[in-house]
Amino acid sequence: MNNFWKGKKVFITGHSGFKGSWLAFILNSFGAEVMGYALEPPTSPSLFALIELDKKITSIMGDVRDFEKLRRAFIEFKPEIVFHLAAQPIVLEGYKNPVATYSTNVMGTVNILECLRQSDSVKSFINVTTDKVYHNNEWCYGYRETDELNGIDPYSNSKSCSELVTQCYNRSFFVDREIAVSTVRAGNVIGGGDFADFRIIPDCVRAALAGKIIDVRNPNSIRPYQHVLEPLFAYMMIAKKQFGGKKFSGSYNVGPSEADNLTTGELVELFCKSWGDNLSWQSKSLNQHKEANFLKLDCSKIKSVFSWAPTWNVKTAIEKTVDWYKVFRDKGNIVQCMDNQIKKFMED
Repeated sequence: MNNFWKGKKVFITGHSGFKGSWLAFILNSFGAEVMGYALEPPTSPSLFALIELDKKITSIMGDVRDFEKLRRAFIEFKPEIVFHLAAQPIVLEGYKNPVATYSTNVMGTVNILECLRQSDSVKSFINVTTDKVYHNNEWCYGYRETDELNGIDPYSNSKSCSELVTQCYNRSFFVDREIAVSTVRAGNVIGGGDFADFRIIPDCVRAALAGKIIDVRNPNSIRPYQHVLEPLFAYMMIAKKQFGGKKFSGSYNVGPSEADNLTTGELVELFCKSWGDNLSWQSKSLNQHKEANFLKLDCSKIKSVFSWAPTWNVKTAIEKTVDWYKVFRDKGNIVQCMDNQIKKFMED
């Protein structure tokens, strides 16, 4: 896969975030010419700063809601492939600031699609959404790409809207053009470099580094947990395939194997065992907002179309995540750690 990316001009929105930084780092290491467009990193510390990503790629700090600035960057760079990751990504933040959540996640998507509409260079576009776009009936089986899009909370609902906007633009403007468009709905992503609030692994790491008990707000909630490299390599695979043919464009779920749909409590227990130091956790209600208790993805489509399968199980994902944070704790070489994990993932 990496030979394909050499010299490709790739535009990434949201490159200063957790997943965006990993994606930009991978593409840069594969020889792509990368431009990132995003707000300043949302956390401190941040993966973006720790790996000095701004020295490796062209980095523009801007808001996806600022259409003119986004358009100027787009026109200047003339990208061939676009990954749209910029978003307000936290469920609880969506409850606190719904207007900002909708404006970023919906109008931000409109703006990047409008840049595509005005472009004559882009051949492949990936809009990264979430498993939470589906109307969650708390079913025991995984949601398919044809199921209803209607997230229950402001974050999830705004990402459902982002999906609908993408479908509309594709039907209205790209049917007769050589622009392949896909949306990809990933499960809950874990991995080194995430420092966000209200996410389970960063909460675990903060407690571990402080020598405290981990507070878990929804220990019985079932989620499709996967290492960050799983969806990122899937995004890249789809972008590459549809670069050569629009027949591969569409909507795809990316999630773990059935056995890796764990409760949050089970995930934290794995984290504690991997971290060591007698780390422990406790159930503690921290909010009254509605969050889904049961959420699974059916990944039959991506498996059928691309012969794709998950690479690392959740136990390995936790081990790799803990390895990263211990390098961070010990002030070790984070870039080397990431290079090693990417190499191992590709080998596996």
